[in-house]
Amino acid sequence: MPRTPTLILFLLLLLATFSVCFSANIFSLRKKNSDRLLSSAVFPLKGNVYPLGYYSVSINIGKGDEAFEFDIDSGSDLTWVQCDAPCTGCTKPRGQLYKPDNNALTCFEPLCASLHLTADQQCESADEQCQYEIEYADHGSSLGVLVNDHFPLKLTNGSLAAPRIAFGCGYDHKYSVPNPPPPTAGVLGLGNGEVSIISQLSNMGIMRNVVGHCLSEQGGFLFFGDELIPSSGVAWTSMSSESIGNHYSSGPAEVYFGGKAAGIKGLTLVFDSGSSYTYFTSQVYDSVLALVRDDLRGKPLEDAPEDKSLPICWRGPQPFKSLRDVKNYFRPLALHFTKTKNAQIQLPPESYLIVTKYGNVCFGILNGTEVGLGDLNIIGDVSLQDKMVIYDNERRKIGWFSTSCNKFQKEGQSFCEPEGPLSILSGNYYEYIPKIF
Repeated sequence: MPRTPTLILFLLLLLATFSVCFSANIFSLRKKNSDRLLSSAVFPLKGNVYPLGYYSVSINIGKGDEAFEFDIDSGSDLTWVQCDAPCTGCTKPRGQLYKPDNNALTCFEPLCASLHLTADQQCESADEQCQYEIEYADHGSSLGVLVNDHFPLKLTNGSLAAPRIAFGCGYDHKYSVPNPPPPTAGVLGLGNGEVSIISQLSNMGIMRNVVGHCLSEQGGFLFFGDELIPSSGVAWTSMSSESIGNHYSSGPAEVYFGGKAAGIKGLTLVFDSGSSYTYFTSQVYDSVLALVRDDLRGKPLEDAPEDKSLPICWRGPQPFKSLRDVKNYFRPLALHFTKTKNAQIQLPPESYLIVTKYGNVCFGILNGTEVGLGDLNIIGDVSLQDKMVIYDNERRKIGWFSTSCNKFQKEGQSFCEPEGPLSILSGNYYEYIPKIF
């Protein structure tokens, strides 16, 4: 249940039933200042924008083989999993419960302190537990205890590591109505705050502070570290100097429609894998939607208000089976970063449209102001598909390039054109409800 840039993070100093236990890493890790960091890690993803509305990754925790399914979220920092404790609003997979083992952190720990929003919160005793409460933009939330445990990782150079990572052991969750609890055990926070998993791995000297993803209709993949980044072909832009929490934001950007400037300038954009769709402020949304509607005049598409999959949907002469059937009716959009030469995110129709189970086509850009996102413009999963997106926290840059995210091949330290499937989504489909994290 990830968040968009309006994440509110509160740290509550409450008593809990855990005690503190610290131990060394299973494997000896090189220090951060070593000449060569160890490697990178790659994980297959499951999911899609529609009908599931989320992407998830399976990661082991502890010394055993117990795997947990996490909803990935580049828009939040804290990783949390359902705790094996009396819970309120428990996550769905009751078979995926994390069992704490005297491994809670105290509120004196630096990572616990990094969660504080204000400096006036004080620890009352040396053994007081680090409690967290995180609230997401859709008013969902998670409350629990900060713990640490081994995260076994198979690195791309063939070696293994099992660092101790701090994460949340959650026991009280709330979900936005009418959204049901997600079918995952927790959230993998990929942001750039101190408590995020990539920041912790980097501070331990395991890999560089770089994280990225490649999303597709069949899943895709997630990666930590920089070994998969190609030496050329990546468009880069600087992370915005404007503080928007610990989000991956960039700008200013200008909107193009059909290859022509749309007159919409100065946008600061947040890249958020925790949002199913792209969100623009009311002014930008209304302008872009007007351009699309004007261009559809005279084409055989009609409004389909009876389809509640998304706010704006159209029906054709006959039901559409896929985006291939409809994309020729629409022009491409693009987001051009005006302070970076040749930095432009291309949004072909398939990057802002979906085809619903009713055979209609719907507009995958939503009005963020109407759902409480204020002045934020969010680039969500629908627009990030079939793009390898790279968040380089060391160089403070965001990069991307178009590729097929269903397949990939490692070749030394480079990312290549895909060969062979990475993962194929299987299992039951869930009734889709748009996510606004």
